[in-house]
Order: sequence, then C-alpha cells, then structure tokens
Amino acid sequence: MKKMLFLLAVTTILVVTSIPSSEGHNITKILAQHPEFSTFNHYLTLTRLSSVINRRLTITVLAVDNAGMSSLLDKHYTLPTLKNILLLHVLVDYYGAKKLHQLTGGSSTASSMFQATGAAPGTSGYVNISDHRAGKVSFSAIDDAEGDSPSTPSSMFVKSVKEIPYNISVIQISGPLTSPIAEAPAAAPAPVNLTESMKKKDCALFAGLLLSIPDVEKTFDSGVDGGLTVFCPIDSAVKSFMPKFKNLTAEAKQSLLLYHGYPVYNSLQMLKSNNGLVTTLATEGAGKNYRFTIQTDGEDLTLKTKIVTATIKGTVVDQDPCAVYTIDKVLEPSELFKEKEVEPPAPEPAPAADAPKGQKEASSPALADGPDSAPADEKTADDNAAISRTVLSFGRLLAAAASAALVVAVV
Repeated sequence: MKKMLFLLAVTTILVVTSIPSSEGHNITKILAQHPEFSTFNHYLTLTRLSSVINRRLTITVLAVDNAGMSSLLDKHYTLPTLKNILLLHVLVDYYGAKKLHQLTGGSSTASSMFQATGAAPGTSGYVNISDHRAGKVSFSAIDDAEGDSPSTPSSMFVKSVKEIPYNISVIQISGPLTSPIAEAPAAAPAPVNLTESMKKKDCALFAGLLLSIPDVEKTFDSGVDGGLTVFCPIDSAVKSFMPKFKNLTAEAKQSLLLYHGYPVYNSLQMLKSNNGLVTTLATEGAGKNYRFTIQTDGEDLTLKTKIVTATIKGTVVDQDPCAVYTIDKVLEPSELFKEKEVEPPAPEPAPAADAPKGQKEASSPALADGPDSAPADEKTADDNAAISRTVLSFGRLLAAAASAALVVAVV
C-alpha cells in the first residue's frame, strides 16, 4: 500500500511539473520599461484600458511611441473618443513577431477591442494585417460596415516590445491606426447616482442608510470615478437586520456600511473569475481587516464573512467604472459581530478511581481480572503460535511440491 501511494505521489509531481504555468501580465509595468511609450501608457491608464488589457488572457497591444501619440493628441479628441481609438490598438488574439511573418495566405483579419465592445457597426473595428515582402507587416483598420476594404494609410510593424507566448504580445507600430468611425464624437457616459439607482431596484432602505451618514455617502460617491463595486442588501434583508444595526455605535455603523463597498470595478464575469479574499471601503484607513471572500458556488456568486453568507441576486448598475449588485443578506463583519460558537466535543470519561483497600474491583466484561487472566492469555498465545507453525509448515510443503513438479516437467 505504501509503495502504491509513493508511486502515485511521484506521478502527480511529474504531471504537475510538466504543465506549463500561466504567466500573468501588467501592461503598465511592461510599457514603463520603455520611456518612448510613456504617453501611450499614460492614456491607457487614463481611459482605464490598462485594467481591461490585464484581465485578458490572450491579447496583442499595438503600441504607439510618443511622437505618434502627439499627432493623435493634436486633434483634441475627447477622452471617450480617444478611448475608442485606443481600443482599435488592442487585438483580442495573440500576434507575436514570428506569427506576423507566417500569416496563412499572407494576411489576417483580427478583431480589436473596439469591435468586441459592440460600439463598432458591421465589421468596423476589425484590423487587417498583411505580410509583405522584405519582412514588412502592415496594419490598417477596416472602416465601412460592409467590410469591403481597409482604410489607408497603413501603419507598419516596427519591433516586438514584449512577448509572453499566447498570453500577451506588445509590438510597436509606426503610427496610430486611423478610423472615422472610432474617431466620431463619443458621448461621455452619464454619471452614476448610486442612491437613486438603488432606490429603483429594491434597495431603498440601504440607500437611506447611506444618505443618513454624509461621510459614508461621500466615500461611496468619491469612489465611483476611480472604480467601485457595491453590494446592496435588498429591502427585506435590511428590514430584518435593523434591530442589530440600531444597537451599533456610530463608528460601527459607518464601518458596516463601508463594508459593502469594494474599491475596484468588477463585472459579474470578473467576480466569477477572481474568487478570493477582498478588501472593502472599511479596510482603508482602519486598523482592522474588514474583508470578506467572494466565491462561485455553481451558478451562484456568494459573499462570505465569518458570520454570514450572502448571495448576489441581481444587477442594479454595471457601467465601468462602477457596478452595483443586490444581495439577499446584510454583510456582517467579524470585527463587529461574534462568530457562532461551536460546541466543544463531549469529554472522554475519566478512568475509574482505585477501589478502597479490601474492596474487590468490579471487573469489565471486556477485560479479565488481574493475575487470574494470565493463564488464559498465555494459552491463547500458545494456540496462535501453534496455528502459525501449522500454516507455515503447510506452505513449505506446497512450495516443495511445486518445485518437484517443475523439475519433473523439465526432465
């Protein structure tokens, strides 16, 4: 049995070590090592595209140097429009330098993030890649909705900046891609009013609690632009929780409300993909943890504290950089509420005390009394030894018979 377990362990180690590890990437850090892309890097962060890129498992970034970005910024596009243009420069497939020079048929059509967002009509937002003679590769955005022809001029491949095979490829192109559709004026998304949105989706009571404490409401509102996910307990959950809430101190009430804010934007898919322990708005500036665990349970997404487990029931708002989801329970941090005590196991019965001198001890049915049991034990041991000798002798006889039969067969 031990030998089998050892072989199984060795096999498992060999299998695990033979699986290639998935290396994560951070586009901001990659480009920070190349000062010639500082402007491009800055606007990826400003438009929040850097976080989108970092979340993708397979992606290609067409980086433009500072001179190329200057020509783009001279046109004074609004930030939403500039974001659409930069989305053209993020391809949702992997194109390393080797692949670019080995395109089947000499060309390929790649989908950009601009196309993937659904903002581009028809086949607009796709990028045509062509491998030319002398090792030259061109990139051009496909413009019309019918996809008849790519727009001009093309931008040329300059060099590979960073490649993590089949994860991320960052390559430099000679200038920004041009596309009238991407460059069309884009309206800025309407600002999110958290409490008003909550009131419309069965979260009026929780919205009222936020409004009742100005400092808390201000913290939530100020977090919207920087990225925020709010978990809003539905009205029935808040109503049943109110007796506990009223008994909290003013400071504890603030902490409990802030505990329902996660200072990072997350879509439902992102939450499903990034299970684990998370910080909250209550964690910031506090000496206590105030964290909970996000976990996928089948089709459900749950939020687990050491006190309760809540389930996400619906979406109130999902508009990057802000998302609000309804949950069926108020989240209770262990910093404010006691964990349910687990009953300790029953103690084992204490050994019987020595009987007073002169009094005969009660014997256990399973155990024989003192010296009187020795002969019986010895007899049992002798019987077992005799049986063992008999079995051994019989085994030797069988072995000898088998050997004799083998000799006869050979002769």
